[in-house]
Amino acid sequence: MPDRRLAVAAIVALIFASLARSLRGVTRSGALAGMMVCFVLYASAGWAAFVALLSVFVLAWTTTRLGSDRKRSLGTAERPEGRKASQVMANLGMATACALAYAASGRAVSLLALCSALAEAAADTVSSEIGQASRGKTRLITTWAEVEPGTDGGITLAGTLAGIAAAMAVSLTCVLSGLIPPAWFPVAAAAASGGMVADSILGACLERRGWLNNDATNFLGTAVAVGLSLLTLLDR
Repeated sequence: MPDRRLAVAAIVALIFASLARSLRGVTRSGALAGMMVCFVLYASAGWAAFVALLSVFVLAWTTTRLGSDRKRSLGTAERPEGRKASQVMANLGMATACALAYAASGRAVSLLALCSALAEAAADTVSSEIGQASRGKTRLITTWAEVEPGTDGGITLAGTLAGIAAAMAVSLTCVLSGLIPPAWFPVAAAAASGGMVADSILGACLERRGWLNNDATNFLGTAVAVGLSLLTLLDR
């Protein structure tokens, strides 16, 4: 990687982390994790990857604050100081790995995987935050039984639709920034939506039983999105 790109990546990462911290989107440890993720994405895949990352942050930050009074009354609101490092890496660790894979191989398919991972992270966060803010019924994805908002594996119609919209928004951002070609937009959006559904299934089947924590569930959701996007291209 050219020294100039590394220098720019470091500056952009520092600004991004400082902004995220000042907006109380992340804790101090979360800011450090976000800075590392931002540096790797920019250094590996350029400004287009940073724009995609920024779109995820904007969607997460905005929807986390929607319906904050209701979320606090339910006990499901995020901590006022923001997300910590483990949460940041659970959502963005797979995207970081995909960026490193692209830097090492130069294969464009790694950028599709990167986009899918970022889109899933946005979809999962947005679906959860919108679902908890809405007053629609929450149902367990595996049995369709009505459950309390915030229950692991619980989904709402509003949250699911918002999550799909977020997956499409991040995927479209990746297209408009030139990170992936337009033909890969439906692949990334569908893979991200599939990862979001898988996240809910894992939550219902494993997280509710204490076999996984929320960070592990979120990480596996992004991994499913990456796997689905790569499976789509196996015959190409």
